Amino acid sequence: MPTAVITRRAIIAGAGLLLPLPAFAAVPAGGRLRFAVFRNGVRVGDHEMGFTRAGDDLTVTTQVAMSVKLGPVPVYRYSHRARELWRGGRFSSLETSTSSNGKVEQVTARRSGDSVAIETLKGMTTAPARASPLTHWNSDAFAGPLFNPQTGSMLKVTANRSGDRWLIRGETEIDDSYDEAGVWIGLRGRLKDKSVMEYRRLG
Repeated sequence: MPTAVITRRAIIAGAGLLLPLPAFAAVPAGGRLRFAVFRNGVRVGDHEMGFTRAGDDLTVTTQVAMSVKLGPVPVYRYSHRARELWRGGRFSSLETSTSSNGKVEQVTARRSGDSVAIETLKGMTTAPARASPLTHWNSDAFAGPLFNPQTGSMLKVTANRSGDRWLIRGETEIDDSYDEAGVWIGLRGRLKDKSVMEYRRLG
């Protein structure tokens, strides 16, 4: 399995940027994130996340629903559900279920010791202990290897900071944006068919 190569250039100026962020600094006030999803400027769906703390544990749930239409006729449907557990600021586990135009994928990932065990419908693989799913909300995850939460495969990408954005390049092309508190506020990416996907925060 290929290993993701991550280059972090978060330190750009000022001694304050040398300080590590406290655990869960990226959690939004109110514990929810909602985005409208656009493809080439046309709204195609919604992406919603919920954040629940219990001591050192943070549970993050995600629901995504999209439908691309040709005129009034849906030609592509997508749904995705995920549940992440972060413990003490570190990724602990992930469970996802995805349907992409009827193709079903499931991923279960758990960190234990010096590795992350990733199980899909195709079998089991192992990733480094520092690996995290690319679920965008936590920019601290860009410091280590990333894997695809939908397929379970390791991503061959680099992640570099540019102002309030993280630029993810390689097998995928995504710009993630964050506010001053580190909360995820938007996304812009180019899909394989060259169309442009954009997330606009609703609240």
